[in-house]
Order: sequence, then C-alpha cells, then structure tokens
Amino acid sequence: MGKIILRLDRVMADRKMSLNELSEKVGVTNVNLSKIKTGKISAIRFSTLEAICEVLACQPGDILEYDPAASGDDGAE
Repeated sequence: MGKIILRLDRVMADRKMSLNELSEKVGVTNVNLSKIKTGKISAIRFSTLEAICEVLACQPGDILEYDPAASGDDGAE
C-alpha cells in the first residue's frame, strides 16, 4: 500500500515563509504545524488545510502527494 507524503516544507520554502509566520496567519500552533510539516500526523482537518492553502496561495495537491510505491507502515499517513 502506498502513502501520503506531506510537502508543506517545500511550499513554505518556495514562499519564503517561516513556521512562526505561517502559524500566526493560519491560527494553528507551531507544534501542530511542525507535525504537519514533518509528516508526523495521521489526519488533517479540511479547515486547517483550507487555511494553509489560503495563506500560501496554493492548492491541496501542492502540499499532499500520493506515492503508490512507498510503504505506509512508518506511522505517518
């Protein structure tokens, strides 16, 4: 089974936005955004994803990527 890979770090780097700045603009704690950024989450609320996409002026597909060849057994889905 494949897995979902989070690319928030890449999009943030493209926009030259820090974790602290994104946290303030999205209204999500640094800790939670850091977990999203590192892929150490098992779910994300649509409202959070919408807020991130609005602030970063991107699409969900810019942040989420599906890799059918990757193993999804490392706890990060």
